[in-house]
Amino acid sequence: MSQALQRFDARVLFLMSRNEHVPLALSNLAARGCLSASHVHITRHLALEGSRLTELASRANVSKQAMGKLVEQCEAWGLVTRMADSRDARARRIMFTPTGLSWLQAFGDAVEQAEAELRAAVGAEVAAVIAIGLEAYAA
Repeated sequence: MSQALQRFDARVLFLMSRNEHVPLALSNLAARGCLSASHVHITRHLALEGSRLTELASRANVSKQAMGKLVEQCEAWGLVTRMADSRDARARRIMFTPTGLSWLQAFGDAVEQAEAELRAAVGAEVAAVIAIGLEAYAA
């Protein structure tokens, strides 16, 4: 399963690198392999209304320190920003920037296309069994 997930994530990043809505600098980073599945964790797990670093790390199942480094990179690339948390003055919320929202849309488009490619490669019935199996496994 690990190899299949790596292949899927690599395909998603490749498709994102070719998406016209992704800023050129990010497309170039993706095309050169500077973006990895680790960066996709932020895209998958960051809530639209923003998330605290500890929440984001927990959802992605990585350490707070590792997620902090990923957030720093994504912040430098203009995907996310840190803002004061209105519910807790001591905390900061990580939020998508407008560029990050474009990235998120491109991510959704790429996942949709990669899933369609999977269905085409293995057939609709096998793809349905895979989806049901993964849902059952995740529960």
